Amino acid sequence: MDWLDEVSAKLKRRNQILFSKDSEFLQDLATLFEEQNHQVMVLWALDLAEESVVRLEEKYPGEVRPREALQAARDWAAGKVKMRLAQRKILDCHGLAKELESKEDSALCHAVGQACSVVHTAGHAMGYPLYELSAIVYRHGVEDCRDAVEQRYQEYIERLLYWGEHLGDYRGTWADFMLR
Repeated sequence: MDWLDEVSAKLKRRNQILFSKDSEFLQDLATLFEEQNHQVMVLWALDLAEESVVRLEEKYPGEVRPREALQAARDWAAGKVKMRLAQRKILDCHGLAKELESKEDSALCHAVGQACSVVHTAGHAMGYPLYELSAIVYRHGVEDCRDAVEQRYQEYIERLLYWGEHLGDYRGTWADFMLR
């Protein structure tokens, strides 16, 4: 079954998330995730989340929760704040998702929250594509989303490979728990 058939079926069932972590479409990415260390996964996730935050800021200029979640996750990974503060900001970002009427924007907020949670565990990494790809479907419509979804999926892989090769170029600091 083509990934678009899966998405169409989920739309008909009124699912919020239109992709599944077990989807054959996402398996190359899932395999690459298993090969990366936690630092690479955090850099990848927060890099992508920045793009989603910018998109949300363009649509909701006075809304600070996604940016605050992203900054708190960066600070948490760097050892500048404790988990509880970052967790609160991430949950606030997820809370915003429930307030928005736009399915696209709601999915983007959840994507940001999932990306920020990669600091806690790399297991949250798949959450970003599940939500962001869903947002892309909502933006373009199921009939016109194929190219945008497949292009973004390739960007996920390219960005992950980039951070895997350039981890040593990162000039930020890491919290002790990120060095294990």
